[in-house]
Amino acid sequence: MHPANAQIQAFHEPVTGTISYVVYDHRGGHAAIIDPVLDYDPKAGRTSTRNADQLIGFLQAQQLKLQWILETHAHADHLSAAAYLKQQCGGTVAIGEHIRQVQAIFSGIFHFESSFEADGSQFDRLFRDGETFQIGTLSAQALFVPGHTPADMAYLVGDAVFVGDTLFMPDLGTARCDFPGGNAATLYQSAQRLLSLPDSTRLFMCHDYPPASRKVQWETTVAEQRAANIHIRQGISQDEFVALREARDRTLDMPNLLLPSVQINIRAGEMPPVEADGHRYLRIPLNRL
Repeated sequence: MHPANAQIQAFHEPVTGTISYVVYDHRGGHAAIIDPVLDYDPKAGRTSTRNADQLIGFLQAQQLKLQWILETHAHADHLSAAAYLKQQCGGTVAIGEHIRQVQAIFSGIFHFESSFEADGSQFDRLFRDGETFQIGTLSAQALFVPGHTPADMAYLVGDAVFVGDTLFMPDLGTARCDFPGGNAATLYQSAQRLLSLPDSTRLFMCHDYPPASRKVQWETTVAEQRAANIHIRQGISQDEFVALREARDRTLDMPNLLLPSVQINIRAGEMPPVEADGHRYLRIPLNRL
């Protein structure tokens, strides 16, 4: 018998501050990869797979079969390596079913080709709220936690939750809510759902942007968040949070990679179709955002 709790290996990508995870039952068993990063040089418009190849190297070293590639949402700060990982290792690419709403919004903003369907069919699996699934011998559950976007999911595996862009480390607070379809009051309710889990539940962040006073961190607990999160600790009301979150969002610049990221990520990490000249192109919508 193997333990019910997951084995977890984190991979920090410093350019975008993203933490990807390999979650697995045991050496020689089955794994899920959560929020993998495809490297992108915005100055050259060039992609590379250095970070994704590190994940593959870990799978090979631990003799793991990749069963799932899980996205917490359609990220606005990095390109997803889901399609590349599936090509190299197999696995089922999954996201929450509300990705359809995000696709409908952004396929219009980017004026996608007429053949693009905003129905989630680019992904292999669309999770409903509360739906359960297996990672080898591990039981996992998808939790709908919208607010940052309309389609965010968290993944509960044993005593660990991969929270995506809902919560950050306690000294950084919470994710922004000013993208199309985002809502601060909704994020407050989603965070309360996560913070209602047992105090000892481990919470794994999707990002960390540490102050100079500390190193990068990505693991905390429900108890620590309830006691110390600067935006949403116990005692802060929904109205107080919404006022704080909306005021802060008005001061934030758009993420550096929003335009390339979203149009790739709502395609499940696939590149846009090849044009008549044999090349692929990203789109920059002028004065739309």
